[in-house]
Amino acid sequence: MKNTFDIAVIKGDGIGPEITEPCLDLLKKVAEGFELNFIDAPAGAATYLDVGSALPETSLKTARNADAILLSATGLPSVRYPDGTEIVPQLDLRFELDLYAGVRPVMVFPGMPTPLKHERATDIDFVLIRESTEGLFASHGKGITMGGQCATETMVLTEKGSRRVSDFSFKLGQTRKARGLSKGQVTSVDKANIFKAFAFFREVFDDVAKDYPELESNYAYVDAMALRMVKDPWNLDVLVTENMFGDILSDLGAGLMGGLGMAPSADIGDNHAVFQPCHGSAPDIAGQGKANPTAMFLSAAMMLDWLGEKHSCEAAVKGGEAITKAVKVAYAAGTLEPMEFGGKDGTAPITDAVFSALG
Repeated sequence: MKNTFDIAVIKGDGIGPEITEPCLDLLKKVAEGFELNFIDAPAGAATYLDVGSALPETSLKTARNADAILLSATGLPSVRYPDGTEIVPQLDLRFELDLYAGVRPVMVFPGMPTPLKHERATDIDFVLIRESTEGLFASHGKGITMGGQCATETMVLTEKGSRRVSDFSFKLGQTRKARGLSKGQVTSVDKANIFKAFAFFREVFDDVAKDYPELESNYAYVDAMALRMVKDPWNLDVLVTENMFGDILSDLGAGLMGGLGMAPSADIGDNHAVFQPCHGSAPDIAGQGKANPTAMFLSAAMMLDWLGEKHSCEAAVKGGEAITKAVKVAYAAGTLEPMEFGGKDGTAPITDAVFSALG
């Protein structure tokens, strides 16, 4: 058992710093029975302008040595690499630390600004697992353009990558079932009827499923799953898919929650994990107190849950549960209206409501 954790904190750009500070205060508030040491690890567009690197070696070392990494929004549209590409240190961390499981929870509770009006909308509670190191993203920076007439990108699915992300998903299915959050169902989301690569992914998924006979395993084509995520998302549990499909479906999931400002995420490997809100740095509202910190708070809750499970620290798990419950209670009152959805509440009112709900 371990109960003292070093957290690398990347405050990022735009609204990043202003949603990070209240999040750190929230983490300190629930830290009972465990200790968190926050270590600054500068990264992002502003860091690139300052030192010529979006992820300096010192920050990477801090992240590598930390027990977990809390990353806020990074990047600015006006700051690009010489080749015109975006500055995305989160991708660098993903590959440097082998963070192969992109975890995107989708949960809706009373008071959230979901666009779904169905009476079961608040029953939505599923998790999308996105393989994060290969798939179509294996071509990142390696695409080929031939004579201005043709361009190619290559999708790569390996046995190792497919197996470990499937195993991660089934383990998560076990945990959710044990906690009473689901009946234990894991679904491979693919396009196995068209592409050999996805048929291969499904074969590996099936082989892994044999190790988890207490869980139900099934399949869905990605287009059919997009339909289900809108039509009956309350019947979904754990979904596992390739990188690009997961990238697209995770934003659809965020839409069910009301928008990116509500959606938490994590990128997890065997030894390291990054926790961050799904949204960007929103420089157009930076410094105006308009940013919604909800996704950041829920990402921090995921971090505590992961630390607690990994290190057998029940106090950390309870701390994560306390944050999630406080967010739910704050929204359940029906008075919170985030500015990003045309409401009146920015960073401070939402933070105050969550702190008040903690008691």
